[in-house]
Amino acid sequence: MKNTTKFFALLDVISIVLLARQFWQILTHLNEIPDQILSQAKVILLLPLFVSLFISAIGLALFKKFGFITYYIQFPFRLVVWVFSIGFITYLPEVLNLGDRWFDILFRVCFIGEFFRLYFTIRIHRALPEGYRA
Repeated sequence: MKNTTKFFALLDVISIVLLARQFWQILTHLNEIPDQILSQAKVILLLPLFVSLFISAIGLALFKKFGFITYYIQFPFRLVVWVFSIGFITYLPEVLNLGDRWFDILFRVCFIGEFFRLYFTIRIHRALPEGYRA
């Protein structure tokens, strides 16, 4: 159980590293966000999600309750702004010079993988002693 949560924490750290540049670009160019509501919503959701990745990574690495709770809160927002735990695999077609079709396949794998992570996080959390879960 602890190794799995540490693996999930590592995935969050990878997400932080991959999002850092995008996060910085958004912060330095806030006045250039398009007027479309969807673009603005994505930016508004991405900023707190990026910060919460630090909280979930630390909480899961230390096997603390707040790490689980933070991930549960993040889950729907991860789906909306496409910040997936294994999202780094979508870079493989670019790195390995594969076709665009592979990106679509790997993107779907990421989406499904996020649901598997949620499932295993819930299983681990439920297996904890009652006082720890509350």
